[in-house]
Amino acid sequence: MPEGQVVGKTKTLATVESLQADFKALGIKKGMVLLVHSSLSTIGWVCGGPVAVIIALQKVLGETGTLVMPTHSTDLSDPSQWENPPVPESWWQTIRETMPAYDPDLTPTRSMGKIVETFRKQKGVLRSAHPQSSFCAIGPQASHIVSNHSLAFGFGEHSPLARIYDLNGFVLLLGVGHSSNTSIHLAEYRADFLTKCVVQEGAPISQAGSRTWTTFEDINVDDSDFDRLGADFLRSDDKKLVQHGKVAIADCQLMPQRSIVDFAVDWFEKNRV
Repeated sequence: MPEGQVVGKTKTLATVESLQADFKALGIKKGMVLLVHSSLSTIGWVCGGPVAVIIALQKVLGETGTLVMPTHSTDLSDPSQWENPPVPESWWQTIRETMPAYDPDLTPTRSMGKIVETFRKQKGVLRSAHPQSSFCAIGPQASHIVSNHSLAFGFGEHSPLARIYDLNGFVLLLGVGHSSNTSIHLAEYRADFLTKCVVQEGAPISQAGSRTWTTFEDINVDDSDFDRLGADFLRSDDKKLVQHGKVAIADCQLMPQRSIVDFAVDWFEKNRV
């Protein structure tokens, strides 16, 4: 969204201090492991932009908390699968042979937003090694979360998502809906449904100092029904596990990651055929 439109819809500008108050009111506490999915423009005009949002989150989490964000680079993939935009088939092999290898320090995110792209560049932030489905983290649990991210089945049991689950982490949807809730992909790996199948993926990686195009297995992940799943999850939330609130003008949800993942496993097995 153009900045002028963001200014136009903002009645009171957000600051580091006001964002901290909003995060605390939502239920974010010191020491949490927190996976954040975000849209900066939904917050309204922020004094300091994405930097202010990151500072506010880290201040609320404190030194004992761990902040995690998805830093996906889906353009490091097989060009034969590209749809937005597609490229001519005559380019495919050249892309496979020449696309620069994934570099956790250099490779930018794709379509993840300004907050995420700013966060990945912050000093002290660690990024996992997956060329397409990486996560970044800072805090006491950061290394545990991002280390040993498996190339195959990148949202599965050997992924940062599974480590956040083990640590009883939380998910913050900051101005976004469940279609952006990456943790639901972990449920796709754990659920048993008829349409799940294994597919071949490809990406450029660095091995022993040399660039190579490698192929690996994954499942056919699909987020097209995540919003419907999320709506059913909220209707079922009789224990009030999900905390709703505003951060500036953004509608937000804070939830235990385990609750949405466990619900989604059952939901997929009943609703995907």
